[in-house]
Amino acid sequence: MNSNKLTVSHAPFWHDGDSLFQMNLNIILALLPAAIFGIIQFGAPALGVVALSISTAMLWEFVMNLIAKKPITVGDLDSAVIGMIFGIMLPATSPWWLVVVGTFVAVVIGKMIFGGIGANPFNPALIGMSFLMLSWKVMFDFDAAYVNYDFGYTALAPLAALKFQGAAAIADLFPTMDLIMGKQVGAIGSTFGLGIILGGIYLILRGYIRWEISLSFILGIIVTAFCFNMANPEIYGSPAIHLFSGYTLLGAFFLATENSTSPVNTIPMFLYGFLAGLMIILMRNIGVYEDGTVLAILLLNLVNPLVDTIRPKVLGKGANNA
Repeated sequence: MNSNKLTVSHAPFWHDGDSLFQMNLNIILALLPAAIFGIIQFGAPALGVVALSISTAMLWEFVMNLIAKKPITVGDLDSAVIGMIFGIMLPATSPWWLVVVGTFVAVVIGKMIFGGIGANPFNPALIGMSFLMLSWKVMFDFDAAYVNYDFGYTALAPLAALKFQGAAAIADLFPTMDLIMGKQVGAIGSTFGLGIILGGIYLILRGYIRWEISLSFILGIIVTAFCFNMANPEIYGSPAIHLFSGYTLLGAFFLATENSTSPVNTIPMFLYGFLAGLMIILMRNIGVYEDGTVLAILLLNLVNPLVDTIRPKVLGKGANNA
């Protein structure tokens, strides 16, 4: 009897000729401008956090491969990408144990227990980040984290200042160009907006992420923030401060576009991205969260299977063959 079995993998069933290693290597390269800027900006502690995050993420996957007696898969660099994204979303002053716990949750719970790459219903890096934010929220107080740093510019996290002081009080503190060029307090890899945008454009041009998600995500941020700002400009910030601060740009190009947790059909991509941007602004403006990017994208991960079923209706009928 033939013992060969048909192996069916998870969607999407599209191959562009590149290996997982090549795709993940390009994602890491796209993240480098923002990561290097953050390391220069925040110093050696930032390098330690990123290095520890990448190494422990790969270690957790290696250990899980051994425990499950499965082929070693760390060579595809998927866990390295998870570790790098997770690492640059942390403050440079994060203690070692916070990094280790976070990568464990991200890789083991967020990815491996669901069956590994392609089977995870949620973005693994965001699973780890949400766990840390809910458990040790004080660790993500960027103002307190960098109290001993002398940056030479406004040493306040823009979204926190906006949340607690209102748009009118901070109108002159955060020029848009300063935000784009990284003159702001935040996570290691979230401050340099220009670097994130360049990395995202690179991935779009190479075909590794879908422009539909990124564009609609940004439009969701701009349109929703503009509506709030028009309603009450004294309290609600302009689209620019929402777009170029916090995790917003990371969300647009590196978080919402994760292959396993985002739609594969065109109309759902536009809906998915726009709704993610809308939810982020709702969480920031009328919710209790200063940023909201992490939880908003996880929420869209949850409804992604439903959104991805939306199809345009076919007009007319095909001819019946006898």
